[in-house]
Amino acid sequence: MLFNSLQFLVFFPIVIAIYFIIPHKKRWILLLIASYYFYMCWKIDYIILIIISTLIDYLCSNKMSKIPQKKDRKKWLLISLVSNLGILFGFKYFNFFSENIQFLFNQYNIFYEIPFFNVLLPVGISFYTFQTLSYTIDVYNEKTTAQKHLGVFAVYVSFFPQLVAGPIERSNHLLPQFFQKHEFSYDRIKSGLQKMLWGFFKKIVIADNLAILVDGVYNNLDNYSGITLVVATVFFTFQIYCDFSGYSDIAIGTARVMGFELRENFQRPYFSKSIREFWQRWHITLSTWFRDYVYIPVGGNRVVKWKWYYNILITFLLSGLWHGANWTFIIWGALHGGYLIIALILHAPKQKLSKKIEEYNPHLNKILDVSITFILVVFAWIFFRANNINDAIYVINNILIDLHDYNNMGMQFRGIGIYFNDLIKCGVLISVLIAYSLYERSDDVWKKLQSKPTWLRWSIYYLMIYGILFLAPHSTINNFIYFQF
Repeated sequence: MLFNSLQFLVFFPIVIAIYFIIPHKKRWILLLIASYYFYMCWKIDYIILIIISTLIDYLCSNKMSKIPQKKDRKKWLLISLVSNLGILFGFKYFNFFSENIQFLFNQYNIFYEIPFFNVLLPVGISFYTFQTLSYTIDVYNEKTTAQKHLGVFAVYVSFFPQLVAGPIERSNHLLPQFFQKHEFSYDRIKSGLQKMLWGFFKKIVIADNLAILVDGVYNNLDNYSGITLVVATVFFTFQIYCDFSGYSDIAIGTARVMGFELRENFQRPYFSKSIREFWQRWHITLSTWFRDYVYIPVGGNRVVKWKWYYNILITFLLSGLWHGANWTFIIWGALHGGYLIIALILHAPKQKLSKKIEEYNPHLNKILDVSITFILVVFAWIFFRANNINDAIYVINNILIDLHDYNNMGMQFRGIGIYFNDLIKCGVLISVLIAYSLYERSDDVWKKLQSKPTWLRWSIYYLMIYGILFLAPHSTINNFIYFQF
């Protein structure tokens, strides 16, 4: 079931109405049924994977909680890790590794056929796998207590607002909330609906309009060059942000209506002054997951310098692989890891240069840092969006050709049904996003609007609803980009 579907617009109010009617102690049953139904709307069979993962981690965590010695708990942790990562590998990575091993062997004249696992990738498998893995690892390290209530633990694993694409929650933050009694609160529900409204606007109006242009170019690259590739790549930069942060906002708002607070996943990432800061603002729940469960365990920065660089690179390579079984994602991760390593190597001369620039103009330094970071991020997005390595190389080789030829850009866009008015509309939508982000810097936008006149608040609501109803592409309902991960 998609958030941006009529099915969800019927499902959500029914769940909310029943949620506040039934007794608090029975609400976990409703949430579990709703969450399983929500997931089974994609493919009924794959609910079995969630149930298997839930039962294994419930058993392993409770076994570990009864064992005082950490070394004796390790076998149960390994059972959880092997089971969950084995399922993830089988459905998501088996074909990728088989294909590459077969290619490698063929280079040495070793020919054999590896069977391919022809199944549909279960939606959200990477998200709920990482969420439940963090729980068992925390139980092993005694950072959280094993949950005795199987039903509540099952809801934690499958909680429908964030089941498919996060935010990836930690057990010590989300699990206790299922035992809290959430009363009906007008202010909280209004806040949740406002969050959802902005999320829907970002996804349906901004991201889906940008997707038409981006997909038209990136799925037919041989016909395009120069400024057209620049525009398509920059538009994808905003498309993926609005698509994914839009989902996160809807998820957070949906949970808030019921009384749950999920962790924020984005904090204006394109205003970052460095790649390190970008990863503190982009997909925060995933980046902190890799920090806590990969980067720090392998040594973090508490090692010799070369090992530190290695730890950074391996963490980002795994982050890229997490996104998909494709070399484009691995290179995207490697690029960001390389950016961070180069920044560390050049830290001293960069500081000296920054001081000189700041003496000349205090604001110029920040503008340069944000601009350079943005350009680096945009360049890396080429690999993320490209369908394969060859496409990414084509974009890089042709993106600087005839940059001044705007007439050619117009002709190329008209070839996929994109006209000047469409480009203007996309530019205006991006400007709305930037204006919202700038206004949000000091405090939450909706809190600020509370002090504004009623007519102004409702005008904004109506404009956003109008945009969702009449500015959205009507040809099809677009999946969220991160559903493929």
